[in-house]
Amino acid sequence: MALGRLTAVTAPNLTLTGIPGFQVGHWTEAQARTGCTVLLCPPGGAVASASFLGPSPGTREGILLAPEKKVERIHALLLTGGSAYGLAAAAGVVHVLEERGVGHETPWARVPIVPAAVIYDLGVGRADVRPGEREGELAARAAHSGPVERGLVGAGTGATAGKYLGTGAVPGGLGSVLLARHGVRVGALAVVNPIGDVLDEQGRVLAGPGVGPGAVAFTPGEVESTTLVAVVTEHALTKADCRRLADAAQAALARVIHPSHTFWDGDSAFMMSSCALPSADPLLLGALVQEAVCAAVRDAVRMSGQAQLEGRGAP
Repeated sequence: MALGRLTAVTAPNLTLTGIPGFQVGHWTEAQARTGCTVLLCPPGGAVASASFLGPSPGTREGILLAPEKKVERIHALLLTGGSAYGLAAAAGVVHVLEERGVGHETPWARVPIVPAAVIYDLGVGRADVRPGEREGELAARAAHSGPVERGLVGAGTGATAGKYLGTGAVPGGLGSVLLARHGVRVGALAVVNPIGDVLDEQGRVLAGPGVGPGAVAFTPGEVESTTLVAVVTEHALTKADCRRLADAAQAALARVIHPSHTFWDGDSAFMMSSCALPSADPLLLGALVQEAVCAAVRDAVRMSGQAQLEGRGAP
C-alpha cells in the first residue's frame, strides 16, 4: 500500500506576533544582563496610545501618544534596558525604518514614529553596558513574524521581580501571549521588572519573596523598578480607544503584581491596532487585554525560571 505524502505540522503562534503585520526582534547581552526589544508595526503604522503610571517612567515620544495629539499612528515601539541611556537605541530603529521608506508622511520626508520605554537594569549586570543606536538597529533588523523568543532575552534580560526586601530578587524576564475568544484576538508582550511579587492564576506567589513589604526595614532605590507592556490587536480602534485599553492594561498589572504601581515603579503600557479588521465588542476586547497582560507577565517569569534551570541565563 502506498504511503500518503507527509505534511509538516506547524504549531500555532501563540505570542504577540500571531497578530498579522507585527514583528518582534531582540538584541541581548547575556553577560552584562541587558538588552532591547523592538516591535515593528505594519508598514502603514498602527493606531496607538499609552498609559504611564508611577513616579519614574523613562520614555521617548510618550506625550505624542496622548489622544489629543495630532499623530495617530506609530511605526515601531522600543522596549529597552539601560535606563535613560537605553533610549538612544530608538535612533537605530528609526534608521532602519527610514531605510525601508516607512514613516509619517511630511512634505519633505517620511518620519518614522518610534516611541520607547525603559527599565532600570544597571545594578543587575554591568552599568557601563547598555543598548544604544547600533543595538536598536540590530534588534530592528532581527524582527520577524515568528513566535516571540521569551525569557531572559531582549529588554527582559536584566529584569527582576520581588525587590522590596533589598535581597532575594528573582528573574522577571520577557513574556508574550496571544489570546482569542469569539473571533476577537489580542497579543501582549511584557517586560517584568516590578518591585512587587508576581502572582499566579490562583493568587499564589509565582516570583518574589512572598512575605510582603514591611518584613524588614528597606527603602528601594528611586528608579529601579518598572514593568513595560505592549498590547496589539487587528480590530479597528481610535486613538482614544487605545488610551482606554492602555489604562485597562495598567489595571491588569494590579491583578498579577503585588504590590503594584508603587512609589518606586514607573510602569508603561502601550496599546496598538493595525485596524485590519472591523471594530470588536469593546467589553470583550477590554477583558481580553487584561487577561493577556496577566498571562504575558506570568509567562515572562516562568520562561525566565526555565532558562535559569537550563543554564541559559545568568544567576
